[in-house]
Amino acid sequence: MAYMSQEGYDKLVAELKRLESVERPKASAAIAEARDKGDLSENSEYDAAKEAQMKLENKINEMKATLAEAKIIDTSRLSSDCVQILSKVEMTNMVTKAKMAYTIVSESEANLREGKISITTPIAQGLLNHKVGDEVEVKIPRGTIKLRIDAISIS
Repeated sequence: MAYMSQEGYDKLVAELKRLESVERPKASAAIAEARDKGDLSENSEYDAAKEAQMKLENKINEMKATLAEAKIIDTSRLSSDCVQILSKVEMTNMVTKAKMAYTIVSESEANLREGKISITTPIAQGLLNHKVGDEVEVKIPRGTIKLRIDAISIS
């Protein structure tokens, strides 16, 4: 089961519709165009078009499966008492004094540029169920970092 926000669910639905209505016909057209060029046994353009279509169909099927298993989280029932999924966490690295803010989201919604990290990441796992003021040590691939939770809000 994939927990996600309504916004994340809506984005996934829109992307699926785009893939099915825009990209799928483009892939079919590319195959038809390559097929028209003659002998398929030595037609690398045809092989590439078929490969691209297969990847597209796999992506569409994965998205459909994710949507079928999705459980939308009711944000009105979430609390900012402790860190959980859809929490926006403001924190300070206790060594470098650098301030950071991340929103903890499902894997399918993660986007570092938007400040959204997956609930499965080491940082998110280290922060879960902690409260404002808590100092937590989080093991990351480069070692261990010490973070202080400065604020928690629901995004």
